[in-house]
Amino acid sequence: MNITLSKSQRTLLKGFTTGFLILLMLIPAAFVHELIEERKQRQQEVVTEVTSRWAGNQTLTGPYLLLPYRTEVLVSGKPAIVTKPWVLLPDSLQAEGQLQPESKRRSIFEVALYRSQLRLRGHFRLDVLTPEQRAAIDWSKATLCMGVSDLRGIENEVQGQLGSLPVRFEPGLPDNMVTLRGVSAVLNLQGQAAEKPLAFDLPLQCRGAQQLQLVPLGKTTRMQLQSTWPSPSFQGHFLPTHQTDAKGFKANWQVLHFNRDFPQLWTDKGYSVNEFAFGVSMLQPTDHYTQTLRSVKYAILFIGLSFAFFFLLEQLMLRQVHPVQYVLIGMALIVFYTLLLSIAEVWQFRAAYAVATIATVGLVSVYTRQLFGNWRSALMIGGFLSALYGFIYILINLEDSALLVGSIGLFVLLALAMYASRRIQWYGTSPHHQRADISIEG
Repeated sequence: MNITLSKSQRTLLKGFTTGFLILLMLIPAAFVHELIEERKQRQQEVVTEVTSRWAGNQTLTGPYLLLPYRTEVLVSGKPAIVTKPWVLLPDSLQAEGQLQPESKRRSIFEVALYRSQLRLRGHFRLDVLTPEQRAAIDWSKATLCMGVSDLRGIENEVQGQLGSLPVRFEPGLPDNMVTLRGVSAVLNLQGQAAEKPLAFDLPLQCRGAQQLQLVPLGKTTRMQLQSTWPSPSFQGHFLPTHQTDAKGFKANWQVLHFNRDFPQLWTDKGYSVNEFAFGVSMLQPTDHYTQTLRSVKYAILFIGLSFAFFFLLEQLMLRQVHPVQYVLIGMALIVFYTLLLSIAEVWQFRAAYAVATIATVGLVSVYTRQLFGNWRSALMIGGFLSALYGFIYILINLEDSALLVGSIGLFVLLALAMYASRRIQWYGTSPHHQRADISIEG
């Protein structure tokens, strides 16, 4: 049984087929998305491996004083004398330092590391304690503590000055009321005048990976950092005033005790002080995985517009393109993303995008020449794809205005498609209409 379809029916069937093929191409696009996620995870594994032998993200907490005091409590209904620690935070804390960036390569992956030279200065005020509290404290066993989240990063003997006393830290903390890891030094503060500020000066050289943060323990906390790293990302609850250019950055923070919810003196209670940490993260200048993922998100738009252009070209050129040929063209557009991903891992993203674009546009253009039998069609599709790839590149490099630019671009493309299809007779053309068109054109 033979079924003969009219021209309008054939056009409608081809339109539905093209739409189905556009949806079908989402399957390989999803596989490419998974491939990018897998490569990104592999990069993170390399970062974890390198930092396990170097040091991880560093968070500095302190310095602060642990002051043991004697108090009477009931044990099994009987009074007993026990020793508990008072936590005394500095009245003033100022951190100054430099970050010296380093990069370690493992295979094709690069990990951002740093060495830091810091100096922590400030003072404690002992007069915040009442006379009764000061009398109950064992000043001969006061402990100066400083939290360091990854002790592997410490590169020198941690020594400094507290008042007139030299300080030599040892690893470990006597108590985890403030933080979990760090260094401490037991000092004899017997006879220290309560009215006189107890100043400290603590140099610290440490290394880490990607991020350095400070917990604002001071009643007034200031930090000043500078580095030659050109692409910092400022992290935490507090943003600095900063200057950033191609030569690096300078940043200044100031945090008051009103800006966080823990006191300067406490006992018998723990506070989550680390959640108020602030600092800087060393972003990779070219995060090609993120950019490639953003480009894949536009795959349905790209394939849909390309197929729609071929469909219109069929109607204008009065040539038929087989669905299998649509699939081959769609696979060429998908292979663009695998080319982009693989080349971007060894080159800069911009160069990888250019190479993948030239290769894909060239392949599809030559194939179009074979389909339609003329270079005019090939140049039309080549120009269309080049403009589309350029448009997508602009979108993936925009952030806040990507939606606005994308919406305007789609509106322009729709207007061009409507203009190009204005003379297509979707229901077929009768000889009378053909003659009328010819007379009007003449």
